Amino acid sequence: MSFPGSAGLSLRDPRREELTGCTRTPGAVKPGRNSSHPKEEEQNRNPVDANSAVIQRVPEGGARAAVRAEKIRKVYASGTAEIVVLDGVDLEVQRGEMVALVGASGTGKSTLLHLLAALDTPTNGAIYFDGVSLGSLGENELTRYRNRAVGFLWQRHHLLPDFSAVENVAMPLWVRGGAPLDGALDAAKQWLAEVGLSHRAGHRAGELSGGEQQRVAIARALAGGPSLLLADEPTGDLDESNAAAVFDLFARLHRTHGLTSVLATHNPALASSADRILRLAHGVLMPEPGALRSEGNRG
Repeated sequence: MSFPGSAGLSLRDPRREELTGCTRTPGAVKPGRNSSHPKEEEQNRNPVDANSAVIQRVPEGGARAAVRAEKIRKVYASGTAEIVVLDGVDLEVQRGEMVALVGASGTGKSTLLHLLAALDTPTNGAIYFDGVSLGSLGENELTRYRNRAVGFLWQRHHLLPDFSAVENVAMPLWVRGGAPLDGALDAAKQWLAEVGLSHRAGHRAGELSGGEQQRVAIARALAGGPSLLLADEPTGDLDESNAAAVFDLFARLHRTHGLTSVLATHNPALASSADRILRLAHGVLMPEPGALRSEGNRG
């Protein structure tokens, strides 16, 4: 299947692995929210297989949190010197909560998000997801966590320019396996409809506006049915009007899909819409004074 304006390329193109740098992952399951199989949905909600690794459970008192970080240090070597980016960060995010991370550029907000997503490992400390220590998992379990539990939204959309919007959303579903190509494309169309881009499904990424590209990126991040959404300056490349529209969409999807969300932003207006605001400075995470929202103020 190909789409108008896709420069002759599609997910059925035999060159797709060369173009994307990806191969399919055998045995992966279809996204839970788009699956008609309850067993697959249960697997998707529990992406870490407790029987396939030595599991370290979260200490008593933190089991209700969706994600929990304890005493996180991240240190980089620079010649003979050490650069301490995170120095004993503690974070607990409850299920269904949206937390905003603020702070000056270079203070470690992106680093913390990468650690929560298991894209990097802490120098010291532990990160727990649904009560399971990420540090106790093998690479297969970590891959499953990244692919199924976490959706990541970047400042830049990182869409593949030679593929259409619907193919960009479908590609992660198809590459990870378990869903036939037609099923992945159908799921992608549903997500594009949810972000208001059904009419742009067949257009290449370069034919979309900046706001449309980021909405496609949101659809791609959520199409796999994650429970944890991490966003690193998701509106940083957009003008004020598009930034507000994209964040409103982000917040609506957070609520309607029962997500747990952590976002890094420099935008005070966007941060103020979160349930809590935490400031990262000098390697330490602290509550922003007066930033806790009441239940009655939540949108």
